[in-house]
Amino acid sequence: MHTPPPAPLLLGQPTAYPERYDPALLHPVPRAPKRAELGIGATLPFLGADLWTAYELSWLNARGKPQVALAHFTVPCETPHLIESKSFKLYLNSYNQSVYPSFEAVQQQLRQDLAEALWRGSERSGGVGVRLLRPSQFAQERLGVLEGLSLDRLDLECSDYQPAPQHLQADASQAVVQEVLCSELLKSNCPVTGQPDWASVQIAYSGAPIDQAGLLRYLVSFRQHSGFHEQCVERIYQDIWQRCRPAKLSVYARYTRRGGLDINPWRSSHPQQPPEPVRTARQ
Repeated sequence: MHTPPPAPLLLGQPTAYPERYDPALLHPVPRAPKRAELGIGATLPFLGADLWTAYELSWLNARGKPQVALAHFTVPCETPHLIESKSFKLYLNSYNQSVYPSFEAVQQQLRQDLAEALWRGSERSGGVGVRLLRPSQFAQERLGVLEGLSLDRLDLECSDYQPAPQHLQADASQAVVQEVLCSELLKSNCPVTGQPDWASVQIAYSGAPIDQAGLLRYLVSFRQHSGFHEQCVERIYQDIWQRCRPAKLSVYARYTRRGGLDINPWRSSHPQQPPEPVRTARQ
């Protein structure tokens, strides 16, 4: 199926902020080109989802009174597109002066528009998870840390600031372990604006013990890398999977908020429930 070339990205461009609903603001970005760089074809070597949180969602009810909500979005990693974040922000802002009769109507509209954009041009179709929290539910939002043994405790020298998978190794002569490792030191740059993207990352695996110093050096090596959040997590997953050969692996990153949105990609080698949306202190 022929897919027209994407329009120029909105990131980094002077932009008027709309106040009336406009689904055309959503800008899908194909996943395939960056996946091809990693040797990933149509059959994905992982499961997972991109878990978005929107903190700035508002509209008017039938009487013109503003309504507010928090929104959690679950985007399957199988979608042929991701959504460029600034376009997502502008799309959500387009609800600000639009009238909806209920929370359910807004939720349905979000689900419909996002599914259309994420699966655009594909012979397959699918959905996207959308969950709205009313103000009375805001206290349910949890604040915490990613669980696991902190790699940041290691006192080591770092000198690579572009992805350096050569640091990754596992000792196949040792007994199989199950470990959950985490770091607050993941940083990459937006490929369009060059702005820094900061993240906490959690790596859970079973298999030969992974060299922790090498793993931390590898994570630090993303510091000057340009890539969207989802692409960075998939690169981390693929490099660990190919170089350390664990029996099971999951990689989960929680990126700090920008423009009222945070993006939290999660990839796994095996079926399991997505992580609970527990906000870190930096989010």
